[in-house]
Amino acid sequence: MKNAHLTASAIAAAVRVGLAAHVTWTAELIGAQQIYYANHSSHLDFVILWSALPSARRARTRPVASKDYWGNGPIRRFLSARLFNAVLVDRAGFGARRILDPLLQAIDQGSSLILFPEGTRNLGDEILPFKSGIYHLSCLRPLLPLVPVYLGNLNRILPKGEFIPLPALTRVVFGAPLHNRRDESKEDFLARARTALCELKGRPS
Repeated sequence: MKNAHLTASAIAAAVRVGLAAHVTWTAELIGAQQIYYANHSSHLDFVILWSALPSARRARTRPVASKDYWGNGPIRRFLSARLFNAVLVDRAGFGARRILDPLLQAIDQGSSLILFPEGTRNLGDEILPFKSGIYHLSCLRPLLPLVPVYLGNLNRILPKGEFIPLPALTRVVFGAPLHNRRDESKEDFLARARTALCELKGRPS
């Protein structure tokens, strides 16, 4: 496991340098455990977000990835399970409690998570409405901070159907943590979380 983590760190560092990632922190993170949520446009998304974290946080952060893609084939399974220790979920049922169980187990074991609440890769410029999984997760673990992270230009670096990244500047913007409000409806929570991410998109680097 130690060798796998070192290899993952080396790959992530190479991706960060190769993509000329510009990382911006707009607020200080409080506490050791977070849920990072971001827009989703490329299979490189979780790698570049993970690589942008400080090393101490990176070591305890696990990406949440779709089982139908990252669990398909020996190479993808090796990358997701062995190198990045991903939590694989079935996207078709992400809002169901049985789908959240592996995420809750990872949280209760002390891990932070990387989520993509749009639920699928977004090929456009506008951030899609969020699926309900992040809301249900926040209700079950309301004390855990939710940190919005905007990822810019990754859809141009690795467009859908391509396998070789193209050179371009990558933006990674970390926002201020949010928390679940017990008097807030699901719709209001999802809108607030999405708005926080949209605001980072227009923020100067």
